[in-house]
Amino acid sequence: MRFQLTTILAIASATVAVASPTWAAFEQWAKGAGGKSAPEHTSSRPSISCHPLHPSKPPPSPPPRNRVCYVKSHNDGVTDDSKYILDALHNCNNGGHVVFAEGLKYTIGTALDLTFLNHIDIDIQSYIQFTNDTVYWQANSFRFGFQNVTTFFKLGGNDVNIYGGGTIDGNGQIWYDLYAANVYTLRPVLIGIDGLHNSILSNLVLRYSPQYYHFVANSSNVIFDNINIAGRSISANVAKNTDGWDTYRSSDIVIQNSVVNNGDDCVSFKPNSTDMLVQNMWCNGSHGISVGSLGQYKGEFDIVENIYVFNTSLHNATDGARIKVWPNTPSALSGDLQGGGGSGMVKNITYDTMIIDNVDYAIEVDQCYGQSNLTLCLQFPSPLTITDILFKNFNGKTSKKYQPEIGTFACSSSTVCNNIVASAINVVSPNGTDEAYCLNVPQANLDVTCNTKYLGFN
Repeated sequence: MRFQLTTILAIASATVAVASPTWAAFEQWAKGAGGKSAPEHTSSRPSISCHPLHPSKPPPSPPPRNRVCYVKSHNDGVTDDSKYILDALHNCNNGGHVVFAEGLKYTIGTALDLTFLNHIDIDIQSYIQFTNDTVYWQANSFRFGFQNVTTFFKLGGNDVNIYGGGTIDGNGQIWYDLYAANVYTLRPVLIGIDGLHNSILSNLVLRYSPQYYHFVANSSNVIFDNINIAGRSISANVAKNTDGWDTYRSSDIVIQNSVVNNGDDCVSFKPNSTDMLVQNMWCNGSHGISVGSLGQYKGEFDIVENIYVFNTSLHNATDGARIKVWPNTPSALSGDLQGGGGSGMVKNITYDTMIIDNVDYAIEVDQCYGQSNLTLCLQFPSPLTITDILFKNFNGKTSKKYQPEIGTFACSSSTVCNNIVASAINVVSPNGTDEAYCLNVPQANLDVTCNTKYLGFN
């Protein structure tokens, strides 16, 4: 791969050692240092560049910060440290550097509205975990009004830089088990972003999110770099809907140089995601890098436009590159996820250079998402248009699940899909075939062997 994967994989394999010094001992050290900030106890802000591809907007270039605030901790893994966190963020807002000190453990048991942040560095060297009080979080977490999304906290503001190499743990196991018993459980997102601009999140370890790892809403010009995501259930209850990133009503977002081990979309562009760059990604166990799902809500016009996905590696996944659209009729994917009847457009999407390794479908264009009855889907075709889509430079081998097919290009009518191109598709199924299901799309532009037998739904 074209980025320094060795460093990221080292983070993935390492365990987080959490020592237990007292806060009093840390304060004593600070007094011994004469109240001055010590270089060895503040992380240097990473120098982030976008390479090899560059976004349409220049990356944020934050100025130096002028003071340091250390976040206190009860350091017992039980007592809520939320007040300490808010105090430090307010005290060092507008030009400061907040440090979650290495060796301490921080516990968050209160929903935090952090949309006030401005010109601030947040240096997470430590271990942060959310409490497992599912009753409290369901009643108090922040709701976004889209696909039952709720979040432990809302992160927003301008010129916010978060880094430090520390770990944020969503305490997901209790949520995986609870959701298996009740699909209407409101599971919080680990990193909830609402109205964040000109900011960078980098060098973080994220573990065991109850639902998505990132939900990026109403934001612009944000870079995610060197994020390590992993989490699975240790019970028979699967960790579901654990998307790496979901973007929503946002523009100019870069996601790069990261490792994702999860059980749903590696990255998903939800409604009104525009001007996005995703590059240098290693995704394992996912549902692919997806546009959608779109058209879920009747009366809504969803737009996903100007997306470039470059140099990605998909392993043991259901999909590689995916576009998923609800049909124009009510459909139910599950008890807590149903919809259909919305409109919109998907335009100017490029998937360039993707490694396929034991993936069910290398490419999936699906306008029947949530509807297993193909006849019903075609009877009520989606009005959402899919135009100027390019898949190129794909290499590898699919799983056996749908062989001889390696993909599907299925539009619900011949009028809504235009200029869909697949070139240099060097992907085969285990038996050596390169077939794909093709419906209502011009076949001359597809570097696969088209057939008319649909082997997979959703």
